[in-house]
Amino acid sequence: MMMFSQQRFSGPDPPRPEGIEKTSHVIVFIPPGSISPGLGTVFSSTEPESELKSFCSRNILIILGFSSIMAVIALIAVGLTQNKPLPENVKYGIVLDAGSSHTSLYIYKWPAEKENDTGVVHQIEECKLKGPGISRYAQRLNEIDAYLTECMERASQVIPKSQHQGTPVYLGATAGMRLLRMENEHLADKVLSMVTKSLNNYHFDFHGARIITGQEEGAYGWITINYLLGKFTQKLSWLNLKPNGGNSQGTYGALDLGGASTQITFVPQNERIESPSNALHFRLYGKDYSVYTHSFLCYGKDQALRQKLAKDIQGTNGILRDPCFHPGYEIVMNVSELYSGPCTKRFEMTLPFDKFLIQGTGNYQQCHESILELFNTSYCPYSHCSFNGIFLPPLHGDFGAFSAYYYVMEFLNFTSEETPTQEKVIDSMEKFCSQPWNELKTYFGDVKEKYLSEYCFSGAYILSLLLNGYHFTADSWKNIHFMGKIHSSSVGWTLGYMLNLTNMIPAEEPLSTPLSHSTYVFLMVLFSLILVAVAIIGLFIFHKPSYFWKDMV
Repeated sequence: MMMFSQQRFSGPDPPRPEGIEKTSHVIVFIPPGSISPGLGTVFSSTEPESELKSFCSRNILIILGFSSIMAVIALIAVGLTQNKPLPENVKYGIVLDAGSSHTSLYIYKWPAEKENDTGVVHQIEECKLKGPGISRYAQRLNEIDAYLTECMERASQVIPKSQHQGTPVYLGATAGMRLLRMENEHLADKVLSMVTKSLNNYHFDFHGARIITGQEEGAYGWITINYLLGKFTQKLSWLNLKPNGGNSQGTYGALDLGGASTQITFVPQNERIESPSNALHFRLYGKDYSVYTHSFLCYGKDQALRQKLAKDIQGTNGILRDPCFHPGYEIVMNVSELYSGPCTKRFEMTLPFDKFLIQGTGNYQQCHESILELFNTSYCPYSHCSFNGIFLPPLHGDFGAFSAYYYVMEFLNFTSEETPTQEKVIDSMEKFCSQPWNELKTYFGDVKEKYLSEYCFSGAYILSLLLNGYHFTADSWKNIHFMGKIHSSSVGWTLGYMLNLTNMIPAEEPLSTPLSHSTYVFLMVLFSLILVAVAIIGLFIFHKPSYFWKDMV
C-alpha cells in the first residue's frame, strides 16, 4: 500500500483562493493498483454502489411512501375500469290502453340484463290516439286502421328498427269494451279482430288484443304504483344492514277512475277478505300479498253522469235544471243517446219527448245530494261494505289516486301542494260550481267545452265516491295522493300489465350486490385517499419528529 501525506507548512499559511478553508493534516489510503497512470484523479470501483445503498437507506420511507401512492392510484384505476358500467343493452315494450273514452299508447324501456330488478322499467313515450275509445268504432270498423296509424308510426320512430321484431306489443281494452261485450259479444269480437289485423301490419312482436277484467285492471294499477315507488323489495342499508323499503304494510293502495268504471285495490290490515271474488294473492320478490280489489262497472265518471241524468230526467217536462252544471250553461240531448248502453237500463222508461234541455244552476251541495242517490247503501251482507252490497274492508294506509282522479283534481288545482283538507276542497268546489258559464268560458278559453262543462260534476262525483262510496273520513282523506306520474312514468294499469306478461316481476327476491356501482367507486376512492393521507402524515412525523414532539410537549 502506498501512502501520501500532506504536511502542514510552518509559518504563516500561504494565501488561499476565496472560499477555500484551511485544512488539517490529511492521510489518504489508496489500495495498490487503484491509480491509473497519467490521470490526476483518484477513482474507487465501489463508490457508485456505496452511494446507491446510502441513498436507499436514507430515503427508504420516501420510496415506500411513493410506492404506496402508486399502488393506491393503480387500485383506483383498476376499480374504475373493472366496474365501469357496460354499454346499455336495452329492450322495449308497447302497451295500448284502450279505454272507454280514448286510447293511449305507452312505450317502455329497460336494461336487458336487469329484467328482474325493481324500478328499472320506465316510460319513454306516451301517445294519445285522436278519437274516442275503440268501442265507438263498432259501427265503423273500416276506420280502426287509420285510428291506430299515427301513434304506431310514432312508436316505429322512437324504437330503433333493429329492435322492432323483439319489441312486444299488447293491447288491453277496459270498461268501454266490457260494456260493448255485454250488449253485443259478436260486435266486440269484430272490433278486436280488426284491431289485431291492423297491429299485425307493423314489424313488432304483437301479442294480441284482449278485454281485461275489472279485477285485472285494479290489480295491475296496484302493481304499477308499488313497482314505481319501490315498495316490493327490501334493500340493505350499508351502514346499519337493516332492511328498508317495501312490505305488505307499506304498500300503497290504488284508486283508479276511468270513463266507464272505477277500481279500488289495497292490502287490508289484519282483515280477512270476506268476499272470495274480491281477493287476490301475489308472491312478488319473495313476499306474499293478500290484496283486496273491486271494480265498479258503470261508475266511471262518464257513465255516472249518464246514470244521474237518466235518473233526474224522470218526471220532468223535457227541461232539466241541473245543479251539476254552471249557471247559464245549456245543452240539448237525445233521450235515445242517454239510454244507449247497459249502465242506464235500470232508469229507462218511456218519456213524452225525444230530446230534453239541460240548464245549469251551479249548486255543489244539491249536485252532491243528487249523486248520492246513485250509491245504494241500504244493505250490506258483510261486516263492512262500500255501496251496492259490495264488501269493503276498513281502509288502510296511503292511496294513490290516478287517471281521471288526477286529471280532474289537477284542473281544479288540488294537486299543486300536499293533499288539501276535505273542507278546503268542498269550499273550493262550491265556489267553482257557482261560477257563471260565460265567465268560465272566457277564463278557460283553451279548454274543450265538453270537458270544461263537466268539471263541476266530475269534482263533486269524486268527492261523493271517496267520502260516501268508499268511506274516507276527514282523517283518512290526507292519505290520498293524487298522482299523474311517478319518476316520469304515467300511473295506470298498463305498466303492471306489461310487467306481468313479460314475467319481469319474479316470485322470489333476486340476488343483488349490497352496493351500487356508484357507492362502490365512492368508497374505493374515499378509503384510498385516507390511506394516502395516513402514509403522508406518517412520513412527515418520521422525518420531522421534533415538530410532532414539540407540539405534544
